[in-house]
Formats: sequence, C-alpha cells, structure tokens
Amino acid sequence: MDFTIALDNHSTLPLHRQLYEELRRLILSGKLQPGGRLPSTRGLAKSLGISRATVTQSYEQLLSEGYLQTVTGSGTFVCSQLPDDLLSTSLPDGNTPMPAQPLVQLSSYGNNLLKTDYLVPLSNAESSNQNLISFRYGAPALDEIPLKQWRQLLSRHCRVTNREMFDYTNDTRGYLPLREAIARYLVQSRAVQCEADQVIIVNGSQQAIELVTRILIERGDKVALENPSYLDAQRIFLSNGAKLLPVPVDESGIIVKRLLDYSTATIKLIYVTPSHQFPTGAVMSLSRRVELLAWATQTGAMIIEDDYDSEFRYTGRPIPALQGLDQGKVIYVGTFSKVLFPGLRIGYLVVPKSLVSVVAHAKRLTDRQSPMLEQQVLTDFINEGDLERHIRRMRKLYDQRRQVLIQALQEKLGDRVTILGENAGIHLMVRLHTNLSDEDVITSAAQMGVELVTAQRYYLEGNGTSEFVLGYSNLSEEKIQEGVYRLAQALG
Repeated sequence: MDFTIALDNHSTLPLHRQLYEELRRLILSGKLQPGGRLPSTRGLAKSLGISRATVTQSYEQLLSEGYLQTVTGSGTFVCSQLPDDLLSTSLPDGNTPMPAQPLVQLSSYGNNLLKTDYLVPLSNAESSNQNLISFRYGAPALDEIPLKQWRQLLSRHCRVTNREMFDYTNDTRGYLPLREAIARYLVQSRAVQCEADQVIIVNGSQQAIELVTRILIERGDKVALENPSYLDAQRIFLSNGAKLLPVPVDESGIIVKRLLDYSTATIKLIYVTPSHQFPTGAVMSLSRRVELLAWATQTGAMIIEDDYDSEFRYTGRPIPALQGLDQGKVIYVGTFSKVLFPGLRIGYLVVPKSLVSVVAHAKRLTDRQSPMLEQQVLTDFINEGDLERHIRRMRKLYDQRRQVLIQALQEKLGDRVTILGENAGIHLMVRLHTNLSDEDVITSAAQMGVELVTAQRYYLEGNGTSEFVLGYSNLSEEKIQEGVYRLAQALG
C-alpha cells in the first residue's frame, strides 16, 4: 500500500518527526483504522524516497506510545485500542465525551527534554546486519580490552572480605585511593593542577556535565559552546533551560574573538574540548587557550574543559590541559570510557576548591555513590602501571588504524574527500565533495553495508552538509579498507 504523505526536506523539523506526526494524524482521524496493516519500513521508505532509518525511527516512536503493534512474522499494525482513546471519558448516558485531559503534567525540565527531540541524528539503523561496517564514533577497540589483568584484579578484591565494598560510603566524592591515583595521573600526564580532594568520581562525562549544569545554570542562562560540538552536552544544557550561544571553531579551536558577538549577553558557562575538538579534531593552540582564560577571568564565566580522549595524540608535542594554566575558572572533565571501555562507567571531575562541597552534595542526591568494586579495581590498575601500559599499546594501535583509514580515503576517494582533524583522538572528520545530500549518502552507504553518521547533528548554526564523522578505533585494518572501498562504490 502506497502512502501519500508530504514531507518537507527544508523544514527545521526532522523527517522522522514529520513522518511520525503524519502517521499519528492518520491513525487518530480513522484513515488508518485499528487493526490495519502498515507497509514494511523498507517499502514505505522506497515509496516516500527517504531512508529506511527515518521510517524505522518513526515506527519505533509510535510503537513505544501504543499506536502501533508488531506481530512476529506478520508485520506492523495499528493498535485496536489507541492511547488517545484513554485520554477522554464518555458520560454514562452516552452523551458527548468530556474533553481530553493530560495524564501527566510535565515539569519545565521534562518539557525541555521533549524539545531536544529535533537533535536526533541522521544515521542508518542496520546495526543487526552482521556484514555491516560501522564508522560510528564512540567505542574504543573492544577486542583489545585488557581482560586478563582486569579479571586478576577483580578476583583479588573479591577474595578479600572487605565490608567497605558492600556498604554505603560517607564520602560521595568516590573511593579516596582512586581519587589520589587519578590526581597523580592527571598531574603527570596532563599537567592538571589538582589534589585528590578536588577529584569527584562520576558515572561518565555526561553525568559530570549534568552535575555542573544543575549547579551553575538557571533557566534562561546563557551557555556558550563550540559550533559544532558534542551532541549530548547540547542536550544537557537545553534540558536545563539554558540558552545556547554557538561559537565557531577553526584549525586552532574555538574562535575566542567571536565571543564578543554576544557582548550584550552575560555568559555564565562555556563548554570546550580543547585537546581534540569534537567533532572537527582541531587542537586549541596555546595562545588561544591563554586568550580564552583571559576572557573568562574578565567576564566571570566558568569553563567546562571536556578532555574526553586526550591520551591519543599522534603528531607533535602534547599541549597541557587548559585547567593547568588556570586560576580557578576551569572545571575539568575526564572519562575512562575511551581509554578502557564504556561499560566501566567511571569518569571524574576536577573542580575548583570552592565548588567541591556543592558538587559532592549534588552527586549524592543523583546516585549517592559509584560502585565500589570497580573503583577499587581501577585504583590497582592505575597504581600498578597497567593503565599506562595499556594507553601506550592502544596509542600505537590507533595510530596504525588511523593511517590505514587516511591512506584508504586518499586512494579510493582522491580529490572527492578532504580529511580533517586526523592527528589526535579516535575519529576523524571528512568533507565529501559530492552532489548527493547527506541522507542520500547515508542511504547509499547503508545499501553497501556501511554505517555513516553525518556531522549535521553536531551543528547549532550552519549545517555541516557533506561532513561525516568516521570512528575507526573499533575496526580492524581490513574492515577499514573494505569500508572505504564500499563507501567509494556507494558514491559512484
């Protein structure tokens, strides 16, 4: 069955949301009747000339809200009892139903979460395909996790009868020996100025950013951030009611002078990734860092420095962390998700001494404490030199994979590609010189068994058209080469 649904490619509302609204309207108007069968995601995508991922995302939203149901082996159908039927109540005598009333009144925070829906990315959703080569950014080399050492340390701590491992802790900042180990590591490897008392253990960088935002940002406060920038940081700021002020970046990082464009705005907070700008890969120069700190001192703004993958730098001398040049304006965020593995769920904040108490209280109200066993194991992993050895080994491995990716792109795509930000981190960004839209590139690549993510999702202003973020850390050299070959085939 073909659907006549008008979708606007130029609308600010993403296609998956437009499709969701149209299908919901057809269901509620009775044009799609209860029990009626919908086309397959593949069939509807072909009929409307959009990606299958867009249709899948719309269907999944309708399924989660109770408008659709799936029957294994048969397909997707309109539910016999619709959720909106439950929002109105007929009078006992059969007269006109009472007006629909919302079941739940959301807070401003809840409503802000709904407003960030437009940030859902363009990507294909064929992750169940065993032949898929995914350049999606995020995961480190999961097949290189140091499992032997990790198992030994887990076994060591599980053999010891230690009540501390199973009980509540009085210090919500985290396990003190781990905070001491992290402080030593940061002082030595990143020139961070800190003591263990300033280190607060969190469940990854997202919780770190969320805690800082809740403490510092009131509804309507101005937050400046790099454009493009980390998507979940954008979502966290927006969900807390912040007004975002995008600042462009160049090859030296955020353009501090462009902050003057907002001279009439009181900027409360600025979020930056100076060691490896996400997603462009630019490294903030020393002079730009000094300039940013001077601006923050002059305006009173606080800085979040997200140092998410600074361990992996392949050319040139490493530049010390921004926090190491600071006198109390920088809140430093780090994570072990990229260095070790995301499932560990351990990150850390380094906060100025004046903020230690309030951040610790906020952490306690969020989840009281992070799991103790993992903190103890990680402490030994750092103190016994396993972390340093692992980083050295992974830096060499990622450098090899990076070089293979760059060479394959140059050989297979030639002047059809420009490579950006390739000298650090575990991803690079490319600009494709093609007449195809980003969605067409993603769809064509998916048909060849390659998953791509557009950089459009990271931009607050401008659109990042024809730019894609390629994560290579979790791909073998063979898959990297095959993936680029398939991409070249997809582009024609």
